[in-house]
Amino acid sequence: MALTGIQILKMLPKKNCGECGIPTCLVGEASAPPIRTIKLGAGESAFTTGGETCMFRHEKRFENATGIAVLVSTDMSGADIDGRISRFKSLRYERVGVLMKARLIAVKDSDGDQGKFVALVQKVLAGADDATLILMSNKSALLAEGAKACGERKPLLYGATADNTADMAAMAKEAGCPLGIRGANLDGTVELAEKLMAAGLKDLIIDTGARTMKAAMEDNVVARRSAIKSKFKPLGFPSIAFPCEMTDDPMLEAMIASVLIAKYSGIVVLSDLQGDILFPLLLEQLNIFTDPQRPMVVQEDVYNINGPGENSPVLITCNFSLTYFIVSGEIEGSKVPAWLLIKDTEGLSVLTAWAAGKFGADLIAQFIKKSGILDKVKHRDLIIPGYLASIKGELEEELPDWSITIGPREAGHLPAFLKEWKPAA
Repeated sequence: MALTGIQILKMLPKKNCGECGIPTCLVGEASAPPIRTIKLGAGESAFTTGGETCMFRHEKRFENATGIAVLVSTDMSGADIDGRISRFKSLRYERVGVLMKARLIAVKDSDGDQGKFVALVQKVLAGADDATLILMSNKSALLAEGAKACGERKPLLYGATADNTADMAAMAKEAGCPLGIRGANLDGTVELAEKLMAAGLKDLIIDTGARTMKAAMEDNVVARRSAIKSKFKPLGFPSIAFPCEMTDDPMLEAMIASVLIAKYSGIVVLSDLQGDILFPLLLEQLNIFTDPQRPMVVQEDVYNINGPGENSPVLITCNFSLTYFIVSGEIEGSKVPAWLLIKDTEGLSVLTAWAAGKFGADLIAQFIKKSGILDKVKHRDLIIPGYLASIKGELEEELPDWSITIGPREAGHLPAFLKEWKPAA
């Protein structure tokens, strides 16, 4: 009977010295996620894909968001390439404190010209300093030179097929970069993965060769199920999909990308980036890859908005991030300088936090006294959310020196409210 991981662990020295090449004495392979974690790039702009452990988000959570990439190729005009790089840099959005953007640029060799390919790689590196690169060619020599140009910004080297497996394996080993493989179909992908794993490659990203939405989604589902449920290692890698090769219609391409983001693609490559297409995909990505078991929160603190002074209004709300960004956005849009107090409610919204006893009068009073707001304003007028009108009396008892004003129920009414606000006499 095979030994369990715990039984093996008991036989190990438990020194965690790293001499064997494994960071701890735990059994690394047994504890690794069924979808291998692959890291690309370097530093703060590094991109991580894989690491997934479940089929459905509600079972636990999805670990690493799908990377959105834009394609540039050596047969494009300089203006087209510059436009894509420019849009990669400019189309960025902040929502609930999260910066949403495309993360990767795929650089494709279209004619086998090594000089043009390396020059394009260098142009992308210089023009998009936070982009992670995918280098695409069926020639291992070109990918090797492209990888050298990337230096520490470790790219994905995409191009291993049944015809060039040995050359690509040797090149990826020497470059020390993850290798992308493209099979003729799902079975062909399994064969390729097995050969490359036998050759000692561990960091792979798979493309089953499907070039329709239906086939790509079906392959993704089969691969994820095989890896998660059956621990089938040849499919236990992140996947890459190419909506840019499935249609010439930008809207249809966006629809295909949205399906493949929802159904397990680790990277999707688009033909171009446009705000009206990219933003919905980024919102979908944010929603799917937000941990459902952990509310998004902001830090308990006093936030100054629009440069408030000692006579500026003081508002309070909960630390649920969506509430904070909606309320702060409305205050900022009003152009009225204000102090916004954010009380820690463990990520619960206003009414939920009040019902759970985390946003009551006594806790608000304690927070007001320790927050430091007393030293920032001359007046003693606190604006509370309209949904907390019922605690006005209790709060006045807890804060006898303060006048409590009931604010609007909807954040959208804050600008008009603040423009009319005056401290209580």
